[in-house]
Amino acid sequence: MTDVVDAKTRSRMMSGIKGKNTCPELLIRKGLHARGFRFRIHVKDLPGKPDLVLPKYRAVVFIHGCFWHGHSCSYFKIPKTRPEFWLKKIEANQARDARQLVALHDSGWRVLTVWECAVRSMIRRRDCSLIDQISKWLTDGASSFQIDEWNLGAGCLQIE
Repeated sequence: MTDVVDAKTRSRMMSGIKGKNTCPELLIRKGLHARGFRFRIHVKDLPGKPDLVLPKYRAVVFIHGCFWHGHSCSYFKIPKTRPEFWLKKIEANQARDARQLVALHDSGWRVLTVWECAVRSMIRRRDCSLIDQISKWLTDGASSFQIDEWNLGAGCLQIE
């Protein structure tokens, strides 16, 4: 199947996709800040430049886009145009994520991964259960977790 737009337009559209300060990231930052959590953003000294760093809790939070990080949910589909390129790119992203997770653990950091689908689910349901779940994880002192649309509101899924 051919693309519905020309190559120049597609290139412009793809270059407009942000890597920092995305809508899901801003929603989570706003919710945590409103609950009294203070954090730093995109700390260059840590592996992967986590989206949020909470030194008081020795915790970092990554907010991953389901497409770019190859999450197994409805928001991830391999494009029909150049599928080999996209598979290779997404697999490299996943390998890098795994290396960064290990490096952060080795440095004594707790890691939370929040998937885009969980944020979308929170918006769709118009509730704050995602922010509540992140807050609980931060204060409980648990190690590494991930939150996606399937376990949102039902407790975190441990990924150690």
